[in-house]
Amino acid sequence: MTLSHSWNRRVKGWLGWLVMVIALVGVVTVAAGRDRGPQTQQDRIEVISARLACPTCDGESVVASRAPAAVAIRNEIARQVIAGQLDDDQIVAEIERSFGGRVLLVPRATGLDALVWVLPVTVAVLAVASLVVAFRRWRRDSELLQAPSDDDRALVAEALAHERAEDDES
Repeated sequence: MTLSHSWNRRVKGWLGWLVMVIALVGVVTVAAGRDRGPQTQQDRIEVISARLACPTCDGESVVASRAPAAVAIRNEIARQVIAGQLDDDQIVAEIERSFGGRVLLVPRATGLDALVWVLPVTVAVLAVASLVVAFRRWRRDSELLQAPSDDDRALVAEALAHERAEDDES
């Protein structure tokens, strides 16, 4: 097999995997951003409350907390949902303006917040890809190694004989 033929097969293999990964990311992105249809007001209140952290509790969502601050936030969410003037993201933004960024359970998907979420995944994917490349290279290099020839065996035998002769003299 020639080097160019081997390279073509390798590129075509990687290209297929790359297309599959891009398609998978596209499907997941579309599915994650898809509207799930109409919700009741109570469903909306619970979904919005689940996105927010209780400002006085440690790591607990507003929907699960019974602290007075969480109850006040739930009541404000309910008031805004019933008023019907704002969508879910706008209601979350209003609560965030009132309490600061610490009430967001999930950071925004922009700027530095997005980098915090994307960077570990990117590093993991690059690490796995690097390992795959290294393992393939090692396998290819090991396949290139040939069994020793008769000349190689003769050379080793001659070197061993020479070494034994030097050991006998000393």
